Parts: sequence; structure tokens; C-alpha cells
Amino acid sequence: MAEHIIDTAVPPYRSGIAWGPVLGGAVVAVALTALLAAIGSGFGLASLSAYGGNPSATSFTVIAAIWLLVMQWVSSFFGGYLAGRLRPGWGGVHGDEVMFRDTACGLVAWATATLLIVAIVGSGATSLIGGAGRAAAGAMGSAASGAAQSASGAANTYLTDSLFRGGTPSAQETPAESKAEAGRILATAAVGDISQADHDYLAQMVAARTNMAPADAAKRVDAVIATEKQAVEKTKQAAEAARKAASSFALFTGFARLVGAFIACVAGAIGGRQRDAF
Repeated sequence: MAEHIIDTAVPPYRSGIAWGPVLGGAVVAVALTALLAAIGSGFGLASLSAYGGNPSATSFTVIAAIWLLVMQWVSSFFGGYLAGRLRPGWGGVHGDEVMFRDTACGLVAWATATLLIVAIVGSGATSLIGGAGRAAAGAMGSAASGAAQSASGAANTYLTDSLFRGGTPSAQETPAESKAEAGRILATAAVGDISQADHDYLAQMVAARTNMAPADAAKRVDAVIATEKQAVEKTKQAAEAARKAASSFALFTGFARLVGAFIACVAGAIGGRQRDAF
């Protein structure tokens, strides 16, 4: 690589970072990121429909990750290129040092753009939380407290039912009371297995209320319990799929930003080389 002629008139204290070009490149990178994010959101919403035919969570995550890479490549390249191209050329600096400073300007422009994006997103979230969040904080706290008390009350009611349960369902219970008690028993299937005693008691309740044979009532109880467990399992599978998709997207985001940093460095060096060529 060609070396620059040393010029001893250059002040030794001059900074290697030109903040004007760096900030300019960072602003351009942020603007391009916002533009491409809006375009990607439009395509993403266009691919979804309330009438079905939507892509799976995995496919949607992969497509979003690819678009995230494109966003990083384009915005990082232009931001780093402008930072290197607009940086003033100095005499008296070795060619390798010039390339390093151009590369560093591209990297700093990328880092500044990343921090600006984080600040913008964070301020928006903070504003949202500060407005609606503060207004709803009391209600959320009350709801959480009420939910905890409700869950505790349901568990205590179920234990109380078990404590005073006779050998057979009471004929004095109204249909509403019987259904409520059966619901509390079935609720235990969501967190574990129903005991044999609860199973037999449910079968007796069904037989007493429907005039079914005990064997048929037991089969109905088994079918309802199986349906409930399938619903719980589907919920767990959906939550697990969402967790994996979120984890994959986070990893893709980190990788895309790493690639963006590399591209910004290369673009800064390219911009500096073209600046010195004219």
C-alpha cells in the first residue's frame, strides 16, 4: 500500500476520530434502519391474515432474521462508508494508520447508530410505561393481589371440600354447587394428576346428576380429564415454541449486529480509500 509523505506540520495532538463524519454516518444509518424496519413491518403484516394461511412461528422468525441481516448490512455499509469518506484526509500519516483510522471511524459510526437506536427505542418504551404504565400500576398490583388471593381461595375451597366430603355426593347440593365442586376437582388436573378418590367421586357425581351407569360415568370423567390434559399440553407446546422462537431471534439479532459492525469497518476503509483517490 502506498505511503503518505510525512508532514511535520501536523499537530501531534490532533484526534484520530472526526466526530462530524462519524455522527453524520450514524444518523444516516439510523434513518436507513428506520426506513427498512418500516418496509419489513409492512411485508410482515402483509404475510399475516385473520383467515388463516399464516407462516409458522419458525418460518416467520427466519424471515425476520434474514430481513434483520439485510437492515444491518445496508445501514451499516452506508453509515460506515460516509464516516470514512467524509473524514478529512491528513498528511504526514502512514498509509496503514490512515486505513486504521478510517476503519475505526466506520466502527464508531456503527456503534453510535446502535446506541441511538437503543436510546430511541428505550425512550419510547419508557414514555409508554411512564404514561399508561403509571396509570395502570395500581390496577395491575390490585389484579395481581386479587389473582393470588383467588388462587389461594380456590385451593382452600378444594381442601375444604375434601375435608367434609362424604362417601357419596350429597343429594342436597344444587346443580350449580355440584358443578362448582366438580370444577375445583378438575382444576387439579391442570397442575398434576387427579387422585383416584377424586376420580371416583366425580364419577359418582356424574352418575347421580345424569342417571348414567357408573361405568359410563367413569368413562365420561376419563374423557373430560384427557381433553383437559391435551389442552394443557398444547398450551405448554405453544409456550415452548414461542420461547424457542424468541431465543433464535435474539441470537440472530446479535449475529446481525456483529456482521453490521464488520461491514461498517470495511465500508469505512473503502470510503477512506476513495477519498484519498481524488
